[in-house]
Amino acid sequence: MATLNLFSQPWQPTISPSFFCCSNSNNNISYAYQNHNIISNNSKFHFFSNSRHFSVLSQFSTHSSKSGSGSSWLQNSSFASGIEYRKRPLCSVFPTKPAQVSSVEDLFQFICSGPLLDKIGLTQEQVAESIDNWLLYGRYLCRLFQLNELYLTEPQKARIYHYYVPVFLWCEQQIEEHQSKFKDGEEIPPLVIGFSAPQGCGKTTLVFALDYLFEVIGRKSATVSIDDFYLTAEGQTKLREANPGNALLEYRGNAGSHDLALSVETLTALTKLTREGVKIKLPRYDKSAFSGRGDRADPSTWPEVEGPLKVVLFEGWMLGFKPLPFEAVKAVDPQLETVNKNLEAYYDAWDKYIKSWIVIKIKDPNCVFQWRLQAEIAMREAGNPGMTDEEVRDFVSRYLPAYYAYLPTLYSEGPNGSDPQRLLTIEIDEGRNPILAS
Repeated sequence: MATLNLFSQPWQPTISPSFFCCSNSNNNISYAYQNHNIISNNSKFHFFSNSRHFSVLSQFSTHSSKSGSGSSWLQNSSFASGIEYRKRPLCSVFPTKPAQVSSVEDLFQFICSGPLLDKIGLTQEQVAESIDNWLLYGRYLCRLFQLNELYLTEPQKARIYHYYVPVFLWCEQQIEEHQSKFKDGEEIPPLVIGFSAPQGCGKTTLVFALDYLFEVIGRKSATVSIDDFYLTAEGQTKLREANPGNALLEYRGNAGSHDLALSVETLTALTKLTREGVKIKLPRYDKSAFSGRGDRADPSTWPEVEGPLKVVLFEGWMLGFKPLPFEAVKAVDPQLETVNKNLEAYYDAWDKYIKSWIVIKIKDPNCVFQWRLQAEIAMREAGNPGMTDEEVRDFVSRYLPAYYAYLPTLYSEGPNGSDPQRLLTIEIDEGRNPILAS
């Protein structure tokens, strides 16, 4: 294609002049995006003040890929080390000397070989026309994950250019379609995009990356998880006492263990953040409270978001699950009967707010156990508290009945109340990488 004649020279990425970082005598790092007026002067690095703080380090260190011989896709990145990544200057990962790297044409061919291009409706010609954006978004993600953009491994390239950037472009398409439905002068509510994906499959990392990309291109975004809506410790105790002997409701997780009134209040408020100066606080949950049983975090610690928001990223392992006939859930596990009944109230509390959906599909729910085990092993090896293998097995066993009952319908019919035209289903392998749909 003629367009690619421009790509014959090796790609020599540069650091944008709008970004800088430095350290002071106290070894605290100062970061600034000059174009976005975002500055942090403490040792905790925050890319953006209004975003959810994700506990993603353990996931980053355990995401493996077949093409990488089972090693982490972040194996050569300082991001994946045991040191807290937010304390490290991002520009330190870029080489100081020029290096011969793959040409942009090579990267173009790699992008076009990805499994998601057809799903998001992009042709090779459209990729060629927008190659500058692909390079820019890839560069931003390399900074976020502290990867050397000149020496990406195949798993790293795949994660960025076959997964995160295509999903971001799809989200951008959805936002544009959403906004086009409103007339000039009308207040446009933010688009709520739902991410339904099993635990441990990488949805938190994906949302983390998307939230960052929205921020650096100037779109205000907010993130929220179904975990934020768990009952308080007192409410969870009452639920357990009301369902003696039901292992699925003994701890937080399944339908019935969430504060649906808080969900409605929060999601309604988020969709009304259409003007500057309007602010709300987003609830957060402390999973470490009460020896791991958890409790709602103190409201004084909740992050604040301010309008006008363009997009809300809402993620959870059971988003979009539909209640099933009693016989169907009983055949999976009789304890699901109460959970299934509780699920009837979830559409009005969660799913009806979601206008676009991303469903991350897995072939075998047992992957959840392996992924969780990897995360806990990584935590233990890093010297942090982590569950034993048996505790992991017990933990995951309380979710598996719901996966076996509800995932087939989610995959065949889509999330509860979803529009097939606004649904992106991504099938992933055991390494959490997108694959061509079978």
